[in-house]
Amino acid sequence: MDRLNFYRQCLREFLTQYAKYGSKDQNMETQLIFDTENDHYLLLRTGWDKKRRVHSCIFHFDIKDGKIWVQENNTDIDVGEELEEMGISKQEIVIGFHYPALRQHSQYAVS
Repeated sequence: MDRLNFYRQCLREFLTQYAKYGSKDQNMETQLIFDTENDHYLLLRTGWDKKRRVHSCIFHFDIKDGKIWVQENNTDIDVGEELEEMGISKQEIVIGFHYPALRQHSQYAVS
């Protein structure tokens, strides 16, 4: 399997696993978005919390320039560590929500 398809498979597995932990509230919906044509992968929560509208991105990943970009992580899960356990190296992961000049101080790819 080529690396791009491997990334796609890993992201689908990762997001599908965490979608299972969705809210038990019937007014909330967990949405998995797999845009394999443009390589955008998201886990969203939408719905209502009493009278307040909820539209929340839990995870957002992109595949670009041969790397996985972590664009959003609104959990305490160490996504990089979990991706590494799936066989993706630190040099294949970019923490996209870090300011570009600060990425050099992480253990992950700069871009």
